[in-house]
Amino acid sequence: MTNRRGSRDSRAPRLARLAGLVADETRAAFLLALLDGRAWTAGELARHAGVAASTASEHLGKLVRGGLLAEERQGRHRYVRLADARVAQLVEDLAAQTAPGAAERPRGLRESSAGSAMARGRTCYDHLAGRLGIAVTQSLTERGLLRQDTGFALTDDGLDWFAEAGIGLVRTGRRPLARACLDWTERRPHLAGVAGAALCRHALEAGWCVRIGSERAVKVTEVGERVLAELLGIDAAALR
Repeated sequence: MTNRRGSRDSRAPRLARLAGLVADETRAAFLLALLDGRAWTAGELARHAGVAASTASEHLGKLVRGGLLAEERQGRHRYVRLADARVAQLVEDLAAQTAPGAAERPRGLRESSAGSAMARGRTCYDHLAGRLGIAVTQSLTERGLLRQDTGFALTDDGLDWFAEAGIGLVRTGRRPLARACLDWTERRPHLAGVAGAALCRHALEAGWCVRIGSERAVKVTEVGERVLAELLGIDAAALR
């Protein structure tokens, strides 16, 4: 489509190239796996997606050249990760638009259990998601620590809460302090941005949560249940 002057929008080719990068099932599987915020080797991603190493290498090359992945090498190993938080937001937002249909029901107990664990709690790049992420976000909001009425923003009380909890908020670059991220399982926004990343990092380092399985799933520990109840009034039953 052209505008009134008859010239095509200069962003159209770039948008088409971006869409083309994502519009492949293997590359989509890579991007979703890398939402765990960690660096993966090409071999690990190949096994995860069930493709040959040569096929994985070809797809990863396209994603790196397209700016969606960053690459680093250590000795003989090649590692890739999502380029930045903006790419993670794009992937998660797209995933939120894909509602599972009847044909996509779990094919067995193992797949069902993994899906339940991901829905209960997981990392979305570098912040908490699933029912855990929603529970934390809701509690922050109800206690006046986070505002959602005019976009996500920490209140003065919220800034004090993070400081008192020992969670440092260090802003770097243009990343917002607080941002809404649409949760693809709960279909509600959870906390992202600098605050969301700091909270997730602290939760893992302090042992409030632990990673489980090979996916992005996380589980709240007994210590985490007690701390989240004390700090945010979250009922432990909501985290299980």
